[in-house]
Amino acid sequence: MTDEQDRDDRVILDRDKTNGIGRITLNRADRRNSYDPPMRRQVAAYLDDLAEDDDIKVVHLRGVEGVFSTGADMGNAYAWYGQGADSRSKRRPSQRRRLTVDRETFEFYHRFQGYPKVTVAQVEGFALGGAFELALMADISVIGRGAKVGMPATRFLGPALGNVHLFFHRLGPVLAKRMLLTGDLLTATELEGLGVFTETVDDDEVGARADWWARKASRMPGDGIAIAKETFALIEHLQGFQGEEFVSPFVHAYGTNLQFQPGEFNFVKTRAEHGNKGAFTLRDEHFDVPYPLPETESY
Repeated sequence: MTDEQDRDDRVILDRDKTNGIGRITLNRADRRNSYDPPMRRQVAAYLDDLAEDDDIKVVHLRGVEGVFSTGADMGNAYAWYGQGADSRSKRRPSQRRRLTVDRETFEFYHRFQGYPKVTVAQVEGFALGGAFELALMADISVIGRGAKVGMPATRFLGPALGNVHLFFHRLGPVLAKRMLLTGDLLTATELEGLGVFTETVDDDEVGARADWWARKASRMPGDGIAIAKETFALIEHLQGFQGEEFVSPFVHAYGTNLQFQPGEFNFVKTRAEHGNKGAFTLRDEHFDVPYPLPETESY
């Protein structure tokens, strides 16, 4: 666990030892609880700490002010590769650097997916990018019907991002391809009944239901939970995740170093010319394809 002075107050840890529940809260409302590298490291440190606490059986992951998380903060994408705040004046990261950083990044998600305690995700507002992956990896995920989920980064970095094994295994190939090849954001209502999330409820009920699931799971014996989680992980790797720990960082590293043809949307170049907000606006305009209205019949 990090020292007191090194803790990032944008991530909050609470322990309810009476019920055996640890709660990790993303506390960055001004950025819709998106996380940068220090925040992700803080989440990882808290997860490690709770994993070693025998009084805790369940980890409840949530965000403040009705938003789970919009995923990795892309305000400065190259900062994830250790290139500082002003990345526009520097060269793009080498493939060697990309692979090294992406392996470290995916290790965070691998550890969460194979976590020895029950994980409960309270999914409200948005679960985008890496946060969408966390919601899919959680053992129990409660989502509000109005919440939007997806991988919007595919609209400027290509469709083969993130843990593709996870998307195919959790979403199924048809839905996974639809979301990755279009970058569409879907509401939980559109996914209800597909078994993607444990429970879909009205938006104002998400917190209470996630807490109920956490308390319910905490009644199980701790050692039984650990054994079950290891068994689940083994079965998943044998059935659907074979080689994922090598494929995911490889695909992500090469997928973030694209060459763009005329007429294709280059987010990095557009951001340098129009700023971050302007680039997102232009991105959405580029990918907005109106559905054709039926032709009026003539008589």
